[in-house]
Amino acid sequence: MAAETESILLSTSTTLIATNDPVKIAEDYAFLQHVHKGCMDLMLGRGNTVPVYPWFDQNIRDGVPLALENYNLLHKLWHEDVVDWEGKYRTPLQGFTSTPRPLDGIPPFVWHGAIRTPEIAEQAAYYGNGYFANNILAPNFHFKPLVDFYRQRYEYYGHGRAEDAIVGLGGQAFIAHNLQDAYKGFRPYFESFPVFQATSLEQFAENAPLSVGSPQEVIDKTLTFREGFGDYQRQLWAIDLGSMPVDVALEQVELLATEVVPTLRKEMEARRAPESPTHPRTHR
Repeated sequence: MAAETESILLSTSTTLIATNDPVKIAEDYAFLQHVHKGCMDLMLGRGNTVPVYPWFDQNIRDGVPLALENYNLLHKLWHEDVVDWEGKYRTPLQGFTSTPRPLDGIPPFVWHGAIRTPEIAEQAAYYGNGYFANNILAPNFHFKPLVDFYRQRYEYYGHGRAEDAIVGLGGQAFIAHNLQDAYKGFRPYFESFPVFQATSLEQFAENAPLSVGSPQEVIDKTLTFREGFGDYQRQLWAIDLGSMPVDVALEQVELLATEVVPTLRKEMEARRAPESPTHPRTHR
């Protein structure tokens, strides 16, 4: 797919930095860079599912130091041709070269995803990378303090103004042609999901980033995110909640692509402050 398209930016929703080998990540995504001529980036996260860590002989209690150390190594592998390295969580490297090298010597742009960990926001700011707050499962603007902290530290490390920091947000959406049909269609999936069993769909949609309604209502709700977080560069949506059938999920993708995203792009650009970056850096 990467070799065949020239217009699609390829990214990951989450590549697990704590339970993946940084050497493998370095080589796999540098390879993808070459295949796709640089039009890609990488989003890293720890994951918060306890059983996953033992599969890779790791402990979730080490999740934060693992993520920090593994990215420090990944950064070094992409920015230095020959690496000598020793850390706590993997075997040392001596005179090691990660291959292929990043395309044109420019590594992929990296996002650091976290919703409760200032250490990850600090690391993103230190390297001048992007910070992604998965803006779901919490009250509106719950993640604003971490985003603000990242912006302040981004400026502190000399990468630009706080307003120039690269921020991404998550979200959830279910779209229909009108509000009533959207609630009717989404309710079975919402109510079957264990996380939401203590609240009603109406309450959650009102008080959290979940957008349920017509395309215009989803657009309007998404535009409120800027009021709390400032200008930001990436918006993702989770749409396949609660064992949603594939055909329903694909309908959601179609509505997002044709009726929501084009309007949102125009509206966000019209509201964007002068000199605020519009997207993260890639080769194209």
